[in-house]
Formats: sequence, structure tokens, C-alpha cells
Amino acid sequence: MRLKHIAFALLVATALTGCNDTLDSAKIDLSTVKNKKEQPLPSSIVAEMQKRNMPRQSPIMIRILKEEGKLEIWKAKADNRFDVIKSYDICAWSGKLGPKVKEGDRQAPEGFYSLTPAHLNPNSQYYLAINTGFPNRYDAANGRSGTNLMIHGACSSSGCYSMTDEQVLEIYAFARDAFQGGQTSIQLQALPFRMSAENMVRHRDNQNYDFWKMIKTGYDNFEVTKRPPEVNVCEKKYVFNQQTDSNGKFAPAAACPTMSTPPTLVSALSSYSKTYELAYQKAMDKYDGKVWYEPTEAERKAVVAGKRKGRELAYAPTGTSLEAGKLLSQSEFKQMMEKRMASGGEKPATTVLASAGPTSARTASINERMMVKQDRLPATTTGSIANTQLRGAQTASVPSAPAPQAATPTVQTAQGTTVAVPVPEQNPLAYTATQPVTETAKKPAWKFWSKD
Repeated sequence: MRLKHIAFALLVATALTGCNDTLDSAKIDLSTVKNKKEQPLPSSIVAEMQKRNMPRQSPIMIRILKEEGKLEIWKAKADNRFDVIKSYDICAWSGKLGPKVKEGDRQAPEGFYSLTPAHLNPNSQYYLAINTGFPNRYDAANGRSGTNLMIHGACSSSGCYSMTDEQVLEIYAFARDAFQGGQTSIQLQALPFRMSAENMVRHRDNQNYDFWKMIKTGYDNFEVTKRPPEVNVCEKKYVFNQQTDSNGKFAPAAACPTMSTPPTLVSALSSYSKTYELAYQKAMDKYDGKVWYEPTEAERKAVVAGKRKGRELAYAPTGTSLEAGKLLSQSEFKQMMEKRMASGGEKPATTVLASAGPTSARTASINERMMVKQDRLPATTTGSIANTQLRGAQTASVPSAPAPQAATPTVQTAQGTTVAVPVPEQNPLAYTATQPVTETAKKPAWKFWSKD
């Protein structure tokens, strides 16, 4: 019954946020904004917060859902549980689903990031910006590199999450007010999609699936508690809401200390897990013999090409993966990929699976994972919900080299000045991990049903 109440509350929140997005953002006239870093939230949002018992300066959490192209603002109510107050359509994000691995791969980050007041950039040349904090401790421990990944305005992305200037004005105001209210760190959850049983099954053949199972533990903890989980890293893995004794210490590359999950959380997750497993089995039947084709960035841009008409060259919105993706039979998918390879299209990527040990690694193509998944076990059997100590393999995608860039276009800002198309900005908080990412040649990864 409790889960039903939570589901109903989320539906109501979603409905409210949809209204807010269309009414508020469309009304902002940037030419009237005199001090963008101090611009107050629209009165309609403030009124909605009051109605829902959310103090104006209470803490917030930011959640990004790549596939849907959504950025959600979750805000604490007086009881310290969080609820959605606003949902924005992301104007542009580059690459495909999956985490950022190395500098220049055009991937937008995925994972759990901690934002401080120092991550706010009121002087961004792309109107306003919030640094994502990439690479975090997990990224660095796993040799992932990249700098200056932002949430910013201007609607053009090269590894960032780009909003319209009107949207980032509000997002910045939410963060500023929370920091002024005493919040020291805002959690950013950058997720590939809503991690429901159906979505996990639909993406079960993706090379990033094991990484997603790991971060799903944090997603599940938040869904149950409606409070941002405590995030730590050990053994190069994320761990969530784990208690240790007074001597227990978390170190990203070191062995995990003796940990335990709070009993009340174990109980709540157990109930959540049972519901999830039933939904997972049902989804397996629904998608049996089906393959989800993940679209390229170019294919996402194509579905929203009309939005660029009448705009400056730099305005580059990307459609959602749900709009541009396709659910195909295995034979249809095989024909599509063979035709693409025959015409000299992009080469399918391989998957690199890294074991839990610090030095061992192995490579595997998606067809090998498909052989394993034939037993039809739900994802929770690997510990994606109740057991926060993920065991087994983790994945890291190895993207192809970035394509040569064309001459840099310019964009007209709200103030009438001309600036270059957004590229990552200098971030004094970012640091670069140095572990190399190796690439191993394999047969086409998309042939996951083939034993040849």
C-alpha cells in the first residue's frame, strides 16, 4: 500500500512539473534580467513550493535522465523528504547513452556527483554554468578522464548537458538559494534513464549494463527513501548508504571496509526488490527476441531538425533517444547493422569488462553477455537493490576517436554579443585521471545472438 501511495505522489508531481515548465520558462524575457546570478525564481514556482511545504532555501537534488532528455529539480519538504518541483527538457547532450570514459569522447557524464558553491559559474560565456564535478572519485579510480563538463546555457553540447538560457537561469537560482540556505553539497544524479525493470530489460544488451546495475543501487535507495543516498567509493565501485565502525574508511582503489546496510533500509529495499523482480520477469517476456537500437547523436538531431529553423547556427538541440531509437526484432537489427557496415558506416563498439580485482581485466562482446542472460534471472539477483556491495564485473565503454570538428560557429547571446559555440570551460576543481584506456579488437559487438 505504501508503494502505491509513493507512486501516486510521483504521478501528481510529474503532472505539476509539466505545467510549471510550459508556463514559467516560456515567460522569461532575458532582456529584462539585470543581474542573472541573483535573479529570483518565478513567483509561480515560489507559490508552488509554499503549497507543498518546501521552504524557499531548503536543500535540492538534481537528477538527469539522458534517454528522456530530462533534468529534474528535487527539493526537500519540511519533513526532509524530497519531491520533484520542476522538470526541464534538456536542450542538447552529446554522444550516446553510457558514461564518459576519456577526454574527447563527446560523452556526457553518468554517475553520482557532489556540487559545491564553487561549482557555480555566474560569469560563464554560455550565460550561466554549473560544473558537474567530473571526474569524481569513482571516475578517477577507474582511469576515466575529462575536464570541464558543465550544465550550461546556449543549447549546444560537446560532452555537457546544455539547456536554454531561460532554463539554466532557473536551475542556477534553485542551486543558489539552496546554498544560501546552508546546503553545503548538492547531489547530481546523472542517469541513463529511469531505472525501472522495463527499462533495464530493454537495455540489457547494452555494453554499459553492468555499470548501470551498479549505479541502480543508488537509484533504488533514493526511490525508497526519497532522500539523496550517501555515496562512497571503494574497490573502484560505488557503494551507497553503507555504515562502518569507527575505524572503517573508504578509499576509492582500496578494499572496502566492513560495511552494513541500516536495518530499516534493508526492510524497505526488500519489499521494493520483490516488486521489481516480478516486473523484470514480465518485461523479459515482453521484450523476448527484441533488440533496442540506441540512436546516434546525429539521428537524435535529425528528429528535431525543425527546431533549428530561424535560429543562429550554434543553436543545436538534440532529440531524445526515445524519439530516435527503435525496438527491432533480432533479424531486423542484424540487417540494419550489416547494411551499415557494408556502406562504411560507424563500427560497432566492443565492451571491456573489468573484474572487481584491481589488476585483472577481460574483454567480451555483447553476444557473450546474451548467452549468460538466457537463464532469464532478474537484475536484482546480482545485488542491484538490496545488496549494496556489487560483486562481479563492471563495464567501461571504449568510444571511437572523435570526428574532426568543422570551423567553430558563433552564437548570439541575450545581451547581443557574439561568442563561440560552447566548448568545455576551464574548471579549477577538475583533475585528470591518468590511467590509459585500452581498446581490444573483437568481432562486431552487435552480433550478440550469434555463436560464430
